Amino acid sequence: MRGVGLGLHNLSKHFGRVVALRELTLGIRAGELVSFLGPSGCGKTTTLLLIAGIYRPTTGEIHFDDRRMDALHPRDRDVGMVFQSYALYPHLTLYENVAFPLRLKRMGREDLDRRVRQVAEMLGIGQILERHPGQVSGGQQQRAALARALVKEPKVLLLDEPLSNLDAQIRLQARAEIRRLQQGLGVTSVMVTHDQAEALAMSDRVAVFSMGEVQQFASPEELYHRPANTFVAEFVGYPSMNLIGGEFVDGRFHGDGVEIEAPGCGYAGKGWLGIRPEHVRIGDEVPGRALVVESQGREALLTVEVSASLMFKALLPVEAAPRAGEKVGLDWEGHRLHFFDRSGVRLPGYGGGRS
Repeated sequence: MRGVGLGLHNLSKHFGRVVALRELTLGIRAGELVSFLGPSGCGKTTTLLLIAGIYRPTTGEIHFDDRRMDALHPRDRDVGMVFQSYALYPHLTLYENVAFPLRLKRMGREDLDRRVRQVAEMLGIGQILERHPGQVSGGQQQRAALARALVKEPKVLLLDEPLSNLDAQIRLQARAEIRRLQQGLGVTSVMVTHDQAEALAMSDRVAVFSMGEVQQFASPEELYHRPANTFVAEFVGYPSMNLIGGEFVDGRFHGDGVEIEAPGCGYAGKGWLGIRPEHVRIGDEVPGRALVVESQGREALLTVEVSASLMFKALLPVEAAPRAGEKVGLDWEGHRLHFFDRSGVRLPGYGGGRS
């Protein structure tokens, strides 16, 4: 099984006066797993359904390699899809569910049986194919839904929130299995998720959506270390990045309770300083008072009151965390800072430890 390159060109989708997607242009490489990440209503699922052919675009084109696909019926697109609800037929066995798309193609009985059992064994459900969906666990239902999508040997695999119905422990296992399987098969895959941990752990690249537009399309490392704007900075990473409003003057940033050098910034005017909680440490750069200390096992999430209008988050080793109510000073390494202009667009300079 080998994937195709997927090209979206000036793709838009309108529902009456509502613009769900705005002139999206995106290129996905053959064999790549790309996640569409963002809050509800941002356009990520709309884009997935456009690729599948369930929606028709208002404007724009969809290409699989050099072949234009946006006018084709979904059954002619060579796409496999796994839905959030798995969409298994409850009155059919797992075998019959997995075999269903091959029966629609009128595949011969022997070839059909061989293909179904081959995919089922690969996904670890070969021993339970005679059971019905209601007789197996959520993780096994998820594997059956994935097997049904893969049995067609699709050129593109579409995953719509495939792990959201699973328990936390099973979800960790399932995301590793899906990633291992996708890499082994080399099938081009697109996954919709609102869970940043899933997107960062499973993807080659991630497209971060907001209000029908892609804010940044990059590797997980690039999103984390060099967010393109304040939306990505806040949305990617947990806990969210601290963002402090202020003004850049003569190479320095002046904010509420914070005044520091802004090396390499080269910008004057109102803007934002960003620092991730995990890059904050105890020091003397910013004085404050510990309001809340939340234990997270090895670490503690500290909320510090710097001023009446500024609360600061710091992720510290448990042994270094102060008690609630204590005075505390915070500090950070200069190369961990992020700078953004008044509109939220990233400025040159330091950030995340990478130049």
